[in-house]
Amino acid sequence: MSQPITLSRNTNQALGIGQYAIDFMSGAFGSGPDPAVLERTRLFHTDSVLCGVSALALETNAPTLLRNEALGYREDDPEQGAFVFGSNQCVVAEKAIVANCSAVREWDSNGTNFGYRPELGHRAGEFGHNDYYPVVIAACQQRGLDGETALRAMVLLDEIRGRLAEVFSLKTYKIDHVVHGAIASAAVYGALMGATAEEIEHAIGMFVAHHIPWRAIRAGKQLSDSKGASAAISTEAAVLCMKRAMAGFVGPKDIFRNPESMFRQFVRTDGDSPFDLVLSTSGSDFAVMGMHFKLGLYEHQSAGALQGVIDLAYRHKWLLEKGAIEKITILAYEPAFGIIGDPAKKDPRTRQSADHSMVFIVSRMIVRARRIAGEIGSFANTDEVWKACMLDPQDYHSSAIFDEETRELMAKIEFAHGGPSYDDKYPDGIPTSVVILASDGKEYNSDLVMYPAGHARNETADLRSILAHKFNLMGRIALPDDGDVQGLVDRLESIDSLDSYGMASLYDFDLASRPGYED
Repeated sequence: MSQPITLSRNTNQALGIGQYAIDFMSGAFGSGPDPAVLERTRLFHTDSVLCGVSALALETNAPTLLRNEALGYREDDPEQGAFVFGSNQCVVAEKAIVANCSAVREWDSNGTNFGYRPELGHRAGEFGHNDYYPVVIAACQQRGLDGETALRAMVLLDEIRGRLAEVFSLKTYKIDHVVHGAIASAAVYGALMGATAEEIEHAIGMFVAHHIPWRAIRAGKQLSDSKGASAAISTEAAVLCMKRAMAGFVGPKDIFRNPESMFRQFVRTDGDSPFDLVLSTSGSDFAVMGMHFKLGLYEHQSAGALQGVIDLAYRHKWLLEKGAIEKITILAYEPAFGIIGDPAKKDPRTRQSADHSMVFIVSRMIVRARRIAGEIGSFANTDEVWKACMLDPQDYHSSAIFDEETRELMAKIEFAHGGPSYDDKYPDGIPTSVVILASDGKEYNSDLVMYPAGHARNETADLRSILAHKFNLMGRIALPDDGDVQGLVDRLESIDSLDSYGMASLYDFDLASRPGYED
C-alpha cells in the first residue's frame, strides 16, 4: 500500500498539491482508493445530484437563474463545453459548473465534513460540503473521459478539500469554508484537463489572491441567495483561474507561504505555511470516509438534536400527542450553539434562515412525527422514524415556516450551550442532548447523542435504506410525474461503469416544472 504524501509547511504546497493531483489521476500511487471509498463517493454524488435537480424542479431562485444564465453561453465545440442538469445543450464549462454547484448546494442537504483527523492531531474542525462534483463531470465531458476516471477524481477533490479542512479553520477568521473546495476544484480540474503542476500552482495562487469570500454572506437575520451559491461562485472563479493559467497567465507562486496571503495574515509564522498537509494515496483512509450524510433538509449541526427527538419519539410515542410537551431543552456544543442558536434565527422568515434555526428544525420534525404517527401507528425502529419524518423542501415553504403548530412548539424550546463537556467532544461527534418536560410532570432525556444516523461513525442506522428513501423523495420532486426515478438513481449509482458517451449524457433527463415553491 502506498504511503500518504506529506506536503510539509516549509515547502511549496500549492505546487505540491498540483503534482499530487496529477500523480493521483495518472495512477502513479498504485492501487488507489479501496472499493468502500469509491462506494461512499458514489453515494455522495448521487445524493448531491438529486438534491440539485429537486431544487431546480421547484424553481428555486439562484439555481434557476444560474442555469438560465449558463444556457445563454452555448458552446458549439464539445471539447470546450459541458452540460447543466436536465439538458443536452453544450455550454461553456465554467457556466455549467456554477449552475450545477449552485443547484447541488441550494437545499443545504448534501454531504458534510467536520475537519477532524485526531491520529495526526489535525483538529481544525472546518466545515465543508460535497458541492464540487460538477467540476469533475464538466472536465470529463470536455475531455471525453469515462465514469471510472470521474469517480476517482471525485475522491481526489474530496481528499484535498477535506484535508485542508482538518488543518486550517477558515471560520475562525470569518472566511467562508468554500475556499478549501475552490482550491481543490482548481487542482482537480487542472489535473483532468492536462495542466502542469506549475499551472495548477498559478491557478491556486490566483484564486487565493483575488477571490477570498468572507462569511458576510452568512450574517444577518435573514439570509440571501449568496449563502447557498457561495460554493458555486467561488468554484466558477477557481476554474476560470485554472483556464487562464493553462493559457499562460502567471499567478502568485507558493501562495501558502506568501507573507501577504490570507493564510499567513491570519496565522503568523517565520516564513512557513501555517500547516503540514497529509494526503492519502491509496487504501481506505481517505477524507470522504469521514464525511457525513444529511438525512433530509437540515443544518448538519442539528443532527444530534434530531436523533435525540427521534429516539424519544420511538421510546415514548405519546410525547407526540398535542399538549404532551411542556418544554424542550436542547444542550449542544459550540459552534452549533453560535450558528443555529443565533437569536436572529429564533424567528426565521426565509427558507435560508429556517434551515439554520435549531428551534425551527426540531419543531418541524416533531410536527411531522406527530402527523405521521397518527397515520401509521407505532414505528418498527428509529430508521423508520427517520424515513417517515424526513424533512423535505415543503417543510421550508412559507406555509411551513409560519405554521401555527410549528411556531407553538418553537416557543417551548430552550437551546443552550452545553459547556466544555460538550465542546470537548466536537468534532469527534455531534454532542447533543434533548430533554422533554412532559405534561405528566416528568422529564424524558435522550441522553448524550454523539453519532446520529448519517454520521460517519454511526454504526447502528441502516444508512443505505434511509438514503434510498431520501433519493426516492428527491427524485419524485425532480422528475415529471411519469419519470423513472429508480432509473435515474441507478444511472448515477453506476457512474463508474459509464463510457465517455454515458458521461456526456449523464445529466440529460427531463426535469419537472413545479413552480410556486418560493412564492
